[in-house]
Amino acid sequence: MKISVCIATYNGEKYIKEQLDSILLQLNDNDEVIISDDSSNDNTIEIIKDYNDSRIKIYEKQKFRSPIFTFENSLKYSTGDYIFLSDQDDLWMPNKVNTIKKYLKSYDLVFSDANIIDSNRKVLHESFYHLNGSKQGLIKNIIKNSYLGCTMAFNRKILEKSLPFPKDLPMHDWWIGLIGEMYGRTYFIDEKLISYRRHGNNASPAGEKSQYSLSKKIFFRFIMIKNLFLKYTEGHYRGKL
Repeated sequence: MKISVCIATYNGEKYIKEQLDSILLQLNDNDEVIISDDSSNDNTIEIIKDYNDSRIKIYEKQKFRSPIFTFENSLKYSTGDYIFLSDQDDLWMPNKVNTIKKYLKSYDLVFSDANIIDSNRKVLHESFYHLNGSKQGLIKNIIKNSYLGCTMAFNRKILEKSLPFPKDLPMHDWWIGLIGEMYGRTYFIDEKLISYRRHGNNASPAGEKSQYSLSKKIFFRFIMIKNLFLKYTEGHYRGKL
């Protein structure tokens, strides 16, 4: 089974090499790393190109100004049977790919636990699951999101159901996770398969106290419910044609 690792980058020069080193060692020759870069103005692209690795495909000079739609662009170019999401600044454990591939034989979308580290690899929290209260379930995850994209992998069925992203989407991993709950079998792996880095400049607040107001959180959930309903009714209508 071919693997596509999809990464969104923006000014990631500080950590991108560590991340790619931890990924590439686990991939076969026919696998791919799809990188969508949102017009970085540092050395991110040069560092990636220095690998001169045919498995790496770079789509640079994008102008989404959004990690959500930069990720969507990467996903659109993926050709693998299994799709792994990756941030630009984490570290994969050496057994991540082989472990997740075993679960993807039985499930459509899987997540793993992660420890949380700082910029110097000091462990801040031993378990993202424990910190976040991560559990399965559609309603549970509409109320409180458990899904951390950089621990996520799924098959093409979930990819095709997830795309295109709704234009008002507040979080891409939340969306993909809920699509997995609606249309497939999901599984939370207890093993910690990445070190999730928090360094003060992350694109998302996962692993930290949310800075959104209560009204904003309620609005986000309204948006997600609306888009899930539209996705369901669209599929139901097409099934009757």
